[in-house]
Amino acid sequence: MPSTTAAPARSRDAVYRLVAVAILVAAGVLVAFLFRGGTGGAAVQDRSISVSIAGGRVDPPVGRVEVGKGSTIRLTVTSDVPDELHVHGYDRRLALEPGRAATLEFRADVTGMFEIETHGNHLLLVQLVVR
Repeated sequence: MPSTTAAPARSRDAVYRLVAVAILVAAGVLVAFLFRGGTGGAAVQDRSISVSIAGGRVDPPVGRVEVGKGSTIRLTVTSDVPDELHVHGYDRRLALEPGRAATLEFRADVTGMFEIETHGNHLLLVQLVVR
């Protein structure tokens, strides 16, 4: 006579295996979500950045500004000497005249990290990170 307890035991083992697989899949999805920064990138947010240059010093000190792809960047720079501003990766340029605020506005539509610097004095002003 065949045993009737073998079938329920196999059925219970199959349920345990399915639950274990579901837990592993859920954990994998959670880890992927966390490593991508939650939503996969920074939110689209228009940003205004103001920088002044005096005596070869940048104020505020160089830092990174992170924005989402599609954000509008409005960069205003005041320098005490004539120079040229350059946004790498976007090939945007702006002439700087001593004592006059100059503004450059562009859409951050390319992802990556881009340095914004002056060409004459080779001063790094901002590192723009677009995600």
